[in-house]
Amino acid sequence: MSDASGLVVVDKPAGLTSHDVVARLRRILRQRRVGHAGTLDPMATGVLVCGVGRGTRLLGHLAQDSAPDAKAYAATIRLGSSTTTDDAEGELLNTADPAGVTDEAVAAGIAVLTGPIMQVPSAVSAIKVDGRRAYARVRAGEEVVLPARPVTVATFTLLARRGPDLDVAVECSSGTYVRALARDLGAALAVGGHLTALRRTRVGPFDLRQARTLPELESEPGQSLTLAEAVAAAFPRRDVDDAAAIALAHGRPLPPAGLPGTYGVFAPDGRVLALVADRDGAARPLVVLAPAG
Repeated sequence: MSDASGLVVVDKPAGLTSHDVVARLRRILRQRRVGHAGTLDPMATGVLVCGVGRGTRLLGHLAQDSAPDAKAYAATIRLGSSTTTDDAEGELLNTADPAGVTDEAVAAGIAVLTGPIMQVPSAVSAIKVDGRRAYARVRAGEEVVLPARPVTVATFTLLARRGPDLDVAVECSSGTYVRALARDLGAALAVGGHLTALRRTRVGPFDLRQARTLPELESEPGQSLTLAEAVAAAFPRRDVDDAAAIALAHGRPLPPAGLPGTYGVFAPDGRVLALVADRDGAARPLVVLAPAG
């Protein structure tokens, strides 16, 4: 039986949680070990990177991508109303007439929210507070106030304005909430704002071109990328000889490569062996992906 380990890039539909998608994949692929990197809200669509088998070991490292443009989104922001969840699924908090908001004011508000910023995440985010997700605490009736944290919005581009609606494109670091950008832009314009549509178009090197819908996966199950293809796409690559491959497969360190951050190490036959990082004068395995045999 062939190894099904790898990544499945799913084009998530609206109405499903990320956990729902994982449950569907377990059934479609007949695999118990399935997980995802980077939660998407039920209303959101687009790229959800899922790991299968040993591919689940990559997910935490993909989620730690520190690039300022690690993720990309297409979104619609509605000016003139704010909600409890900063999106269309929440209860209405207040309204104001956005007709007097000029294009120049919108551009200025977007500019302030571009670059390195301090952002207060939405209260209904997946951030854990004392071991429980913030959204679970909110739904249980608790008041949750999350501290601001540094994020980077590499690009925040207005594509079109349609009455109260702003169609925008955002590239940002992991941990940035586009809902919070909608909230903060509306607040800066003194009319309120919330997100009415969100589509994630890219996570790291994985975009909608590799994404498959759940119906497509139902008709033709299988991973989008093998383990080796996924590591080669997402991390710098280091190739080693047989002796080093055997050592690394048993979890032993190698001489450092001088590569920054996490990188993938490959055997002469093309198998991916491990994710590795140089530290303390040696290349030390973070995740061993190839069986020792």
